[in-house]
Amino acid sequence: MHTITSREHALFKQLIKLEKSARQRRSDCLTLLDGAHLIQAYRRAQGLPTKLIVSESGYQHPEIRSLVSEISKNAEVHAVMFSDGLFKQVSPVKTPTGIIALITIPTTVPNTVNDHQTFCLLLEAIQDPGNLGSILRSAAAAGVSDIYLSDGCADVWSPKTLRAAMGAHFALTLHEASDLAQVIQRFKNSNGRVIAATLRAPRHLYQVDLKGTIALVFGNEGAGLSQQILGVIDEQIAIPMQGNTESLNVAAAAAICFFEKMRQQYYEH
Repeated sequence: MHTITSREHALFKQLIKLEKSARQRRSDCLTLLDGAHLIQAYRRAQGLPTKLIVSESGYQHPEIRSLVSEISKNAEVHAVMFSDGLFKQVSPVKTPTGIIALITIPTTVPNTVNDHQTFCLLLEAIQDPGNLGSILRSAAAAGVSDIYLSDGCADVWSPKTLRAAMGAHFALTLHEASDLAQVIQRFKNSNGRVIAATLRAPRHLYQVDLKGTIALVFGNEGAGLSQQILGVIDEQIAIPMQGNTESLNVAAAAAICFFEKMRQQYYEH
C-alpha cells in the first residue's frame, strides 16, 4: 500500500476540501465516511467505496486491516496509507478512527413522487447536522422510504450528518434541494395525506389516524414551518406534553411521530 506523507499530495488536498466544504462535496459528488462501522454499512447497502484511506496506526488494528484487505481485493478500489499526522488533518473527528472511505453521493431527482411511496418525510430548514442525522436514523428504523429536504437544510451528506445517522443514509432515498410545496401537492395527488408537527395544533398526535399513505413534515429548530408550507398541508398535529415544557428537540419530536405511525400501522388492532 502506497504511503502518503506530504501535504502537497493531490489526494490530501482533495480530502481537506471535501471534509470542510459542502460546495466541494456537491461539485465532486463525493463525500467521506469515517470509521469501520459506516464503511461496512455502506458496503452492505451500496457496494464498494471509491477509495480507502487508512492511518499508519489505524492499520495496526485487526478490524481495519481485515476491512482494507477485503475491500481492496477488488481492483477498482484503491487503498492508500497516510502518516498519522496527515490523517489527523483530514479526519472529520477529533479522535481519528484510523480509516476513511471516499464514496460517490447518490443522485436523485428533487421533487419526484410516485404511487409506491407510503411513508415519506419532508424537512424544512433543519440546520443542525446532528439533528438531521438523528432524524434520518429514526426515519430508517420506522420504515420511511423517501426524505425531501428544502434548500435551507444542513448538508445531508456532510461527515457530521453521516456520523449522526449511523448508516441510515443507505436505507433511504434522499431528495436534496426539494420544493416542498410542490412535493406536498404531488403527494396529495397520489392520494396521500400530509401532516405537519407544530406546537399549537388543534389536535394532538394520539388523536389522529396515521395509517395509510402519509407524509410527515417538520420545520426549523427555532422558527418552525413557514406559512407557505402550513398553507398547503392537510393537517397539523401537536405532541402532548406535561408540565411547563414548551417544545421538544426536533429529532425527538420526529422519532415520537414516526413510531406512533408505526404502532398504528402494524400493532393497533
